[in-house]
Amino acid sequence: MGKQFRVGLTFNLKHASGTEEDAEFDTPETVDAVRSAIEERWPCVPIEADERVAERLREERPDLVFNIAECAGGPGREGYVPSILEHLRIPYTGSDPTTLNVCLHKVRTKEILAYHRIPTPPWTVFDSPRIHELPFDFPAIVKPLHEGSSKGIRSEGLVRNERELAAQVERVVRECDQPALVEKFLSGREFTVALLGNGRELEVLPIVEILFGSLPQGVPPLYSYEAKWIWDTAEKPIEIFECPAKLDRKIRDRIEEMCRAASRILEVRDWCRIDVRLDEKGEPNLLELNPLPGILPKPEDNSCFPKAARAAGMSYSRMIHQVMDAALQRLGLRAPDFAAHHG
Repeated sequence: MGKQFRVGLTFNLKHASGTEEDAEFDTPETVDAVRSAIEERWPCVPIEADERVAERLREERPDLVFNIAECAGGPGREGYVPSILEHLRIPYTGSDPTTLNVCLHKVRTKEILAYHRIPTPPWTVFDSPRIHELPFDFPAIVKPLHEGSSKGIRSEGLVRNERELAAQVERVVRECDQPALVEKFLSGREFTVALLGNGRELEVLPIVEILFGSLPQGVPPLYSYEAKWIWDTAEKPIEIFECPAKLDRKIRDRIEEMCRAASRILEVRDWCRIDVRLDEKGEPNLLELNPLPGILPKPEDNSCFPKAARAAGMSYSRMIHQVMDAALQRLGLRAPDFAAHHG
């Protein structure tokens, strides 16, 4: 019998305290669910992306790595594990370090989108609490320059005058230790779009709409940190999403076309989740891309990528398998199934 095909699983584990600092990290339930899905086909080697991750990968040398590691610290953190894998010449799922790091840096992403004439809301950046005049009208949204999972985005981050702007810029710079991105706030509906596959086989899963009317009374129509992690919980989920979103065919096609184009331009691989919002004229604008989407396994967790996959008729395991199959096809690898090694 030949050498077993083994799949590594790289991840960062969320702390029990559930602080905002590790909001992007994965729960033990998520890691277990992904591991179980992988083990339906191949042996799995879990490797936490801590200070020993390079050493563990060098020792284990899996044939493929399913990467969901976000890592900690700085705008290049999502590219850390893929950079190690590139150095070790170990194939892996998902985008390469350049794409991951560019997509995490919201302004670099917006500059590339704007160059390619993909609509994105007007923006400016503040490196310090000293504010300058906005190149667009209020209202505006203040967010950290390179964070995910709604970290640093507060309900009060929707600002309507210079006083509120100055206060929120100061908060983001101080709390997040990074520049503040200030973006024109769009008043229309908001959606998130899950993509799966590559090239001609890229599949756009059913679109998810964020239903701001389900948020507590009086809060702004914004998918803030409070909305994502405090008000909407597995214990008390709120009906904040609708999937498939109710869209007329014309707008749906435009959103899907925009997301396909952005994915291609930014060289996203295997899977991605893209946030889109309509402006006051009903025109779709792309907010950001997340090439490492969250994949909480339980339906009550309201995790958008699995929600879209379920609406497309996929089980959680099938979703994970399709990500791996997309990577294997892209890499030109043929992996024997589990039964071939254990029959």
